[in-house]
Amino acid sequence: MLRRIIAENGHDHRWSYVVAIVCSLLVSGATAFSAWVMAPMVNEIFYERRGDAVVWICAGFMGAFLVRGFAGYGQAVALATIGNNLVARYQKRTFDHLMRLGVNFFNDTRSGRLAAQLDENIGGIRDLLSLTLISITRDAVTLAGLVGLMVYQDPVLSLSSLLIGPPLIWAVVYITRRVRKINRESVLINSRLSGSVQEATQGIAIVKAFTMEDELARRIGVMADTAEQRSNKIARVSERLSPISDMLAGLAVTGVIAYSGYRALVLGQPPGAVFSFITALILAYDPARRLARMQVAMERALVNARMIYELLDLEPKQNDAPDAVEAKITSGEVRFNNVTFGYSADMPVLRDLSFTAAAGKVTAIVGASGAGKSTLVALLQRFYDVDKGSIEVDGQDISKLTKRSLRGSIAYVSQAPYLFEGTIRDNIRYGRLSATDAEIEQAAKQAAADDFIRQQPQGYDTPVGENGATLSGGQRQRVSIARAIVRQAPILLLDEATSALDNEAEARVQEALTHVMEGRTTIVIAHRLSTVVNADRIIVLEEGRLVEEGTHATLMADPHSIYARFHRIQGKKGLGLVDDAKPIQTPLPRTRAKKAVRRSA
Repeated sequence: MLRRIIAENGHDHRWSYVVAIVCSLLVSGATAFSAWVMAPMVNEIFYERRGDAVVWICAGFMGAFLVRGFAGYGQAVALATIGNNLVARYQKRTFDHLMRLGVNFFNDTRSGRLAAQLDENIGGIRDLLSLTLISITRDAVTLAGLVGLMVYQDPVLSLSSLLIGPPLIWAVVYITRRVRKINRESVLINSRLSGSVQEATQGIAIVKAFTMEDELARRIGVMADTAEQRSNKIARVSERLSPISDMLAGLAVTGVIAYSGYRALVLGQPPGAVFSFITALILAYDPARRLARMQVAMERALVNARMIYELLDLEPKQNDAPDAVEAKITSGEVRFNNVTFGYSADMPVLRDLSFTAAAGKVTAIVGASGAGKSTLVALLQRFYDVDKGSIEVDGQDISKLTKRSLRGSIAYVSQAPYLFEGTIRDNIRYGRLSATDAEIEQAAKQAAADDFIRQQPQGYDTPVGENGATLSGGQRQRVSIARAIVRQAPILLLDEATSALDNEAEARVQEALTHVMEGRTTIVIAHRLSTVVNADRIIVLEEGRLVEEGTHATLMADPHSIYARFHRIQGKKGLGLVDDAKPIQTPLPRTRAKKAVRRSA
């Protein structure tokens, strides 16, 4: 994992790494010099009482601390610059990869948890490189320099002091194994917690409408307690290294002092070398402890880095074919040829579906909920690929076209309008980034949105809030319709586009859409039959199959048709198609059909 990260990022930051390494070496050298100078300081100033040595020894100390201070500053800035760039780079890279994944990935992944997990895991890559660089160039070099000085001053004492190494290494390996599993669990729990908080705040209106505050607070409280327990367990396990390393270091320093005192008092040796050795030993303790703890910290960073690369290594299930070509769509005729599709292999949603949406005409798709209407629209945009059959646009199999060029020829209005952060003008311009302000305002007029937009505090430049929170549902839908209009695409998909509008607004939008549909291939999905009665062709779906097709007049001519039944239900309720409408399996006698409709109403 570390080799992969360095291979992908090391070249772009090589000069920053050079600066950080040089600064680290200067810090290590200054630290080792501070220990070495203790010998002449004690021997020449305190033992031999040489006054002339005071100046140059003090100057040496001052120079060492100046070098260490400025070098430490340079190292910190260089590492921070590299780390911040890595975070930004992986944020952009991860988002770009997410945009290439199919809709199926997002259907299976909670958005709040995904965002929280990314936020936590990306920092692991930065920490991994920083820990590696600091450990190798600063702590390891510092420790090597101090150990070399200790050996130079007294090889026998050095050998006895280094005996603490094997038990310390054993402790590091033991603790690392324990931390690895716990840390992954902690990352997942914290991402669930952050994701749940984000989702609760985004759906606060539903939370309060259904008085879910106490229940959600209880659930989040349970997750917070679990996250706390995991964090405490990580702390208990990883911090075991501190008493172990302190105890071993204490034994080493105590033994050195006792033996050095014996040599000074009994053998009469000058104390300078001993002071220098003890200083080097004490200074070596910090880098040795950091190196020991580094492995534990590295495990945490590696868990985060691996989870990021697990996401980056996901292959999109809907890649363009190797020989995919740009779509050349002019008239926009859409043809479904024996299409079968299911979100799971054993539950098909569409079954052997064939029909043609004529170029420049309006084709309406009608059916009860679950009949496969929205799935049909998703397949046309290649959010999913068909299991069997094919879909053609102007005679071109869409599976052999690039997705970007195909979708660039389609304007889409979903039944759940979604607005992005920014102004009303920005959201309409998402339909076509090159659109002028005049084209945006013209599209808003056609969508019956211009009047309410101009009544906003800043008109078209009014921020819409999170998912259009400052606008009503009908207003959000009209903005999304304007976004589709400004796209100027030959194919227009309306997935219950007027479902959120009142009767007056719907009438205005329908009148505007009538003009927009002219010359475009339009596929309309609607529960309100009033929006499809003027369609050139009506397709009736039942359980994923085409069961009826024709115009409004021809379908209504058969009183036993499913379409006629839907129309009678609408007449009774004054609504669109009801979600619980049961598909008629066999024609009923006229009298029984009337009774069935009455009971349903």
